[in-house]
Amino acid sequence: MAAPALEGAAVTALRSVMLRVRQGAERAGTRPELIRVVAVSKTKSVSLIRQVYDAGHRCFGENYVQEIVDKAPQLPEDIEWHFIGHLQSNKVSFLYAAGVPNLSAVQSVDNEKVANILDRVVSSLGRNPLKVFVQVNTSGEASKSGINPSVCASLAEHVKLRCPNLVFSGLMTIGMPDYTSTPENFRTLSNCRLEVCQALGIAVDQCELSMGMSGDFEQAVMLLSFVVRLDSN
Repeated sequence: MAAPALEGAAVTALRSVMLRVRQGAERAGTRPELIRVVAVSKTKSVSLIRQVYDAGHRCFGENYVQEIVDKAPQLPEDIEWHFIGHLQSNKVSFLYAAGVPNLSAVQSVDNEKVANILDRVVSSLGRNPLKVFVQVNTSGEASKSGINPSVCASLAEHVKLRCPNLVFSGLMTIGMPDYTSTPENFRTLSNCRLEVCQALGIAVDQCELSMGMSGDFEQAVMLLSFVVRLDSN
């Protein structure tokens, strides 16, 4: 009898944070519909994800290759899957070829090797270009993946100019776990965007920022993040 209550709670929680995202966007002077909310469904059951899907949400994020490969075939094909976890080069083909044809974006590209393999896999499968975000380690924590902010423009340039089967879409970061330094981390990513846009000769709105989780997404929205990642529970 407890499972339906938990599933209902997940939907209620997501709707609550969606409202807060909208309110934060309005305070920041941003059109709320421009902000994409990725419901992080790692460790969540297929039935719970389906409940959130049935409530109208279509964008989900997974951290582990095996999980997304297992779940995606069991769920509707119009889900927009984002892979947000650390991606090892030897898992790239498995992620994209083994059952996730509706993979919309990989938000965790942090080196040229992974970018090159992704590019080759997309080409070999004859699929449409895949959106990618360059992950930046803005906190300097050794435990976190991500490229150093000082060289993120170089990797973004590599993706845009040398990986024709990938679409450079923006930058991603994960703030400090205690949220005390997240404003600084988010400002660092915003500065990285300016450097990337200058290096690539693109407008700021062509480089999205993916930052913010359930505990700090409102700060991210206020700093003009257009992609936020929220736990779905």
